[in-house]
Amino acid sequence: MTPTPVLSDLTTRAKARAHSRTPTCPCGAATLTDRPDGTVVRHADTVAKAHAPNTDPSELTARLTLAATLPDVLLPPLTPAPTDLHGRLVTFWPYGAPVDPDDPDAAPWEEAATLLARLHRTPAPPGLPPMRGPAKAARAIARLNATAPQPATAPVLRAWSALPAWARAEAPMPDFPGQRPFPTLCHGDLHLGQLVRHPAPDGPWLLIDVDDLGIGAPAWDLARPAAWYACGLLPPDEWTRFLTAYRTAGGPAVPADGDPWPALDVAARALTVQTAALAIVKATAADRPLDDVQQAVIDACARMGSVPPELGQGHAK
Repeated sequence: MTPTPVLSDLTTRAKARAHSRTPTCPCGAATLTDRPDGTVVRHADTVAKAHAPNTDPSELTARLTLAATLPDVLLPPLTPAPTDLHGRLVTFWPYGAPVDPDDPDAAPWEEAATLLARLHRTPAPPGLPPMRGPAKAARAIARLNATAPQPATAPVLRAWSALPAWARAEAPMPDFPGQRPFPTLCHGDLHLGQLVRHPAPDGPWLLIDVDDLGIGAPAWDLARPAAWYACGLLPPDEWTRFLTAYRTAGGPAVPADGDPWPALDVAARALTVQTAALAIVKATAADRPLDDVQQAVIDACARMGSVPPELGQGHAK
């Protein structure tokens, strides 16, 4: 595949930045991600990211500034503000060792939960934009609507239409019983791919990817593992480890004890719908059937259609 101008020039910039940090650079290089919504390359101990087109520079700068002030929670950037490359905003980061996808037993569920609780308990600085979780879910539905209808499309759209307006990015996020008043700092796109060890390979775990960082409903950051658990894709013991660690660290998204689902239900449903929508889009584009994991998420959407949530408050399943 011929490298795009963004990928080629981003690789050059990553190399220059790495050499400025380490004159004796070993010059190991790799393309970590190359998608329309983000290109990420690594050169030795330096990572360069070209963010999605139309990324707001002031919002991204606010997110970078926050990351720089929370080095025990978020991987701090190497530069305080983005630069321009072919109309794309570019940021530079130190390399961190990611979660090993081939060793699920070593998944850092407790560490992820503790980092989230720390983030959620940190006072939000003025001027930080909203967390983009609901907006990403809405974009997934827009992509599904632009895709040729499939048999699995209808239950996903029914589940989406049953969600309250805030979860569809159509209204401001409300206050929730048992959660502290806004503004609450949220990551916006929490999954295990958003954790790295820095310094690599054995440093502490930190959260990465500030693109969706902002103020909002902290339950959204617990929603993806909650959705996986509800769909039968995350074993109960791993979910319990994650939830217990979050509560132990004083996370405000759920009550300190008792049933967490009144706080998590709506966000978990929204993440299930988002995952299902993207699964259909990708399977259709590749002209292949849904795999077993994707079908499990579709089936969960079908079940949601028969048991709608209590709109507005996110009460129990």
